[in-house]
Amino acid sequence: MSNTREKTSTEKGSKADLAQRGGGGANASLPPKPRRRRRGFGWAGRMEIAILAGPAVLVFIGFVIFPVVMAAYYGFFRWNGYGPPTDFVGLQNYVVIVTDKAFQEALGHNLFILVMSLVLQGPAAILLALLLNRKMRGQSLIRVLIFVPYVISEVVVGTGLSLMLSTNGALNGFLEAIGLGSWAHDWLADPSLAIWTLMGILTWKYIGFAVILFLAGLQGVPEELYEAAALDGASYWQIQWRITLPLLAPTLRIWAFLSVIGALQLFDLVYIIWGQYVASTAGTSTMATYMVSNGRDAGNFGYGNAVAVVIFLISLIIALFYQRFVLRRDTQGALTERKAK
Repeated sequence: MSNTREKTSTEKGSKADLAQRGGGGANASLPPKPRRRRRGFGWAGRMEIAILAGPAVLVFIGFVIFPVVMAAYYGFFRWNGYGPPTDFVGLQNYVVIVTDKAFQEALGHNLFILVMSLVLQGPAAILLALLLNRKMRGQSLIRVLIFVPYVISEVVVGTGLSLMLSTNGALNGFLEAIGLGSWAHDWLADPSLAIWTLMGILTWKYIGFAVILFLAGLQGVPEELYEAAALDGASYWQIQWRITLPLLAPTLRIWAFLSVIGALQLFDLVYIIWGQYVASTAGTSTMATYMVSNGRDAGNFGYGNAVAVVIFLISLIIALFYQRFVLRRDTQGALTERKAK
């Protein structure tokens, strides 16, 4: 009997202990979970943010936001650039821009350059990046030679190529010297060739940036994936198609976005090589050259500001659509990783 009483008391004591510790029992209650306190920014944290980010915000407002606002304001006036604008014309400048055939042609040239830049530069840059990503002799030298045109100033490139591609330039002289004089053309003034001449110059000038960008993206592809695919019997091109390109897709999308924005705002090479008058007759005018020739050079700065606003809106709309439908996967992945942390 004594042993039975001791066992009963022991069981009751253990149940009581479990109930107190939250280990069981009908009346047991789990202890409340401690709430995490959100760390708010005090005055010291806010001052630190203001000191560090303040100069960058001021520069952005002064050199980006303020000029855009002022351009939108001057676009409602007929203004010669001197003194305050007084001749208010409302939306007349924008109506003229939309209905002007010269602007429509310039917009068409920009869109053509946009598409052809992606079609020509993208595949060529990928092939060069895959080639340069393999161990070979003179690899560093080839990378430098491909990247050098990108770092050369547009003024130097435009001036040199305008002399080389002229009717009496070095290219036609070289073709005649090797017996191919029939191939000599007016590469800059012929409307059927000028736009393709421009595309060749742009491809040579900017393909180096795409190659370096793709090479950086290829460094993030694990070698284990290549080895596993090779063990499974995949060929070299199957590996590139099934492994390399999918993993390189984020880099491709970023490069395509930069190429699209650059094609919409193209100005310097066209203006230097073809000038303000030859560009329109040769079929290489862009929205930016149209803005300069019909704004500043025509003495109508209000109209030029209106064209600048139109270019800004077109670039902004395309950038927003691209981010919404093309870069959506990349931005969602970044937000998901941030929430997981």
